[in-house]
Amino acid sequence: MSNNLSNTQNKIFDLHERTAVFGESIVRFSKTIPENTITRSMIVQLINCGTSTGANYCEADDAESRKDFIHKLGISKKEARECGHWLHMIVVACPELKDEARTLFKESKEINLIINAIINSTKRHKEYTPHEIGNW
Repeated sequence: MSNNLSNTQNKIFDLHERTAVFGESIVRFSKTIPENTITRSMIVQLINCGTSTGANYCEADDAESRKDFIHKLGISKKEARECGHWLHMIVVACPELKDEARTLFKESKEINLIINAIINSTKRHKEYTPHEIGNW
């Protein structure tokens, strides 16, 4: 595989780092997609959501309130899920990329689930501040 995702995903517990590595992997994967009239917009969409997953997670960590924290995490979660959609569409357009796309899809799903768990935990434990929860 041409990215570091498969070698690092089991070792990364810092979600800032994990989402950054995910974004980097999406960028590298996007460079392997043959560009044509069908894939051109998919590549842009995939890069946008793949890199904004981590960017929105960073914004959540600097949230000004619990509501802002949950909102920014929600955006990050949606972006991770959107990556799965675009990866699926790219595999339809370029079946030869299926194996690498599957690895990235799995990581997008795991990030989505982790962020969802943080959101749910934040909603349940109202005594914590956003920074305390974001640093678990």
